[in-house]
Amino acid sequence: MLLTVADVLATPVVQAGQPEVICGAHLDRPVRWVHVSDLAEVADVLVGAELILTTGQALAAPEPARVAYLRSLAAAGVAGLVVELGSYVSELGPVVAATAADLGLPVIVLHRVTRFVEITEAVHRAIVADQYAELEFARTVHETFTELSVRRAALAEIVRTVATMLDASVVLEDLAHRVLAATARHTTSSALLENWEATSRLLPGGEGVVDVGPQMQRWGRLILRADHGPTPRARMVLERAAQTLTLHRMIDKDRFGLHRRAQTGLIADLVEGRVGDERDAQARAAALGLHRHARYVPLSIEIDAVADPDPVAAQRRSAAVVEAVTHGLGLVGASALSATEHRPGPRGAGARSLAIDGERVAMILALARGAVVDERLATVCAAVLTEVRRVDGVRRAVIGVGADSDSLLDTASGLADATEVATVAASMRAAPTRMFFRSADIRLRGLLSLIRDDPRVQSFAETELSALLRHDIRHGSDLTATLRRFLDLAGNKTELAKALAISRPTLYDRLARIERILAVDLDDGESRTSLHTALLVRELTGGGDPR
Repeated sequence: MLLTVADVLATPVVQAGQPEVICGAHLDRPVRWVHVSDLAEVADVLVGAELILTTGQALAAPEPARVAYLRSLAAAGVAGLVVELGSYVSELGPVVAATAADLGLPVIVLHRVTRFVEITEAVHRAIVADQYAELEFARTVHETFTELSVRRAALAEIVRTVATMLDASVVLEDLAHRVLAATARHTTSSALLENWEATSRLLPGGEGVVDVGPQMQRWGRLILRADHGPTPRARMVLERAAQTLTLHRMIDKDRFGLHRRAQTGLIADLVEGRVGDERDAQARAAALGLHRHARYVPLSIEIDAVADPDPVAAQRRSAAVVEAVTHGLGLVGASALSATEHRPGPRGAGARSLAIDGERVAMILALARGAVVDERLATVCAAVLTEVRRVDGVRRAVIGVGADSDSLLDTASGLADATEVATVAASMRAAPTRMFFRSADIRLRGLLSLIRDDPRVQSFAETELSALLRHDIRHGSDLTATLRRFLDLAGNKTELAKALAISRPTLYDRLARIERILAVDLDDGESRTSLHTALLVRELTGGGDPR
């Protein structure tokens, strides 16, 4: 960080010259360099932020020339002017002081003869040392985050590294203001994350907030929470960390063993179209243990588990899930290919009382031809779910099923549908009693669940509701809940007044306020649809109260 004019003034070599501040405006200006010159036209060779040392020859000229000299320095953006009295002037006079004050130009006089070379050496030595320190810090930041990227460090470790480097609290959130990872410094985690959504919504953008994700696909924000304002160093660390987090999200992790990796690779090749021949597909699958000449069914298992801050423990649980699935299949003599994906969940101030991580298991199940598909599926799914739910930390598991087929390629294409069904089923509030879900078992709320984590959907919900949410935060009101009940009742004001136990005039006043805040007409069908959709998205991302 560069020295300021005040810093230079405080150095022993300047203090030895018995300095007197003639104009103390902007003494906090940074000093990029020190320049010694008595020329009246010195401004022509300056680039800005220099501290000018002079014996005052230009200030011995007539008054108009003195004023022009000061104006030229100010126009050149100098940091300040230091004048040694005695050689050309014994005092600067009121004109110089007044002009400097008008220009906001720091002016200091030295009453004793001072060797300017000693001032330049002291200041330049400090500047060079500071520049070297900045280079060293930049090198350390680069090496640290490169190492984190190479070894695929977890989100929590990346955020913790930022907090350690900056000695300040740091939060990583998604676009719905859900905390993905956080490290508290000089405070507790509970204090840092208390009422986080409201806090985050009211945060101004600036140097302490950095977007995370590719430029056109932002998916989160990295936020510095510190008592002091953000510095250039802090900005550099936040931006480098954001790049590492972006890379982290793009890397596929959590693979177990060569056989599991091979299955995962084959499923990826099938899904992404790198295998285009059915016979090739079945041959590769058979080599990994999948039965030939079968009826194939795409399945997806969505598993919620209590988050473990220890990455090693989390990996062990992921391995345990894989083993449980394999064991469940073995108990009923089923043959399948599977691939497991770890899904880190939100941390801290979310809608759930516990932080949740998850596992997703994509599976291609082979059933004997001639078997009744649903009956066999019920048997297989019951065995797999029983084993998975026994894994320590697992709180919930549901299975989504796509359309069965004789073609392995067609079945692989159906994995996306099975995943969507499982994701929706996991998000539905009623506890599932089914062994598996098909697309016919999900509803509109489930459709929104499929796209709730898309940044564009989160941005839509924020645009629709942010003004009302900020109003509720600032005024301690609950107009958002009133709007939700109004939309749930299809705009029936009589029923809404009864449900809220308020008079109709009071209700009309609330609805009018909502219309003014959101600049909408609640009698307009499209406005109602947009707002209701936004509220459902907010609920599904953990921002609304459970129904």
